[in-house]
Amino acid sequence: MKPLPQFQDDWILSHRPPRNRLSADRPYAWLVEPEYAADGRVLDVATLFLTNRECPFRCLMCDLWKNTLVESVAPGQVPEQIRWALDQLPAAQHLKLYNAGSFFDARAIPPEDYIEIARLAAPFERVIVECHPRLVGRRCWEFRNLLAGDFEVAMGLETVHPDILPRLNKGMTLDDFARAVRSLRDAAVAVRAFILVRPPYLTDAEGLEWACRSLDYAFSVGVECCSLIPTREGNGAMEELARQGLFAPPSLESLEQAVEYGLSLRTGRVFLDMWDIDNVSPDAPNRAERVARLAMINRTQRFEQGGSP
Repeated sequence: MKPLPQFQDDWILSHRPPRNRLSADRPYAWLVEPEYAADGRVLDVATLFLTNRECPFRCLMCDLWKNTLVESVAPGQVPEQIRWALDQLPAAQHLKLYNAGSFFDARAIPPEDYIEIARLAAPFERVIVECHPRLVGRRCWEFRNLLAGDFEVAMGLETVHPDILPRLNKGMTLDDFARAVRSLRDAAVAVRAFILVRPPYLTDAEGLEWACRSLDYAFSVGVECCSLIPTREGNGAMEELARQGLFAPPSLESLEQAVEYGLSLRTGRVFLDMWDIDNVSPDAPNRAERVARLAMINRTQRFEQGGSP
């Protein structure tokens, strides 16, 4: 087998298209959607996509940097984003504060804003943020201690494939991930993992196999909830890999089978990220019904055997 190429910061940056123009006092997106909670209730979750400085890690597959800033936000601007967005949205029970990087990156979310952010989050039963495993530490515990309700941290596991994970330029090992999960669980913080379905360099069948192995691993180290992410184009680097024959998105069938496998484990919740589902297998048979079924599985955490063709 020919050795897999390794792409690092300079190559990834050189293939980027322009980033989107954003305002530092407004989130770049906000919505409320239902989610099946750990206690079996289906709750409304307010998700705010905060505008802040770009993540310091240049992951090969990431396109989230398009909605980030070159410079850090000033203290007070992130709370203003949260305050403004919550005023636009209906009531919800849980709050996701996603920031296209790591909530505990001090250059992204100023730590001096934690007190006001926690105050704004006080009406919610649970607050969920995202963070790179290597940035889980002191600031995480400081923020947790300010919260009135439960706390959950979402982290990108991506894949447990031993050759692919190092080539995603994520700056993380499986030991880093497991160590972060342990620290969070010891502090009574819930953990969610993001898992890629068919990262670069894999066939569709291999992508499904390693998504399933990654689910096994995530639950084995203490993750309580997994979100399966269909790997997509959109950051320039992935388009170039596709041109070289090193990447193609997963099929709708692979996504169905990955979700069903994860739920069959009966170990924790498993969601399929539907954000870009319209671009997955556009010519698949019975596509509308199958996508609707996946959305229903997300809401109920149940599936009928033989549901995928």
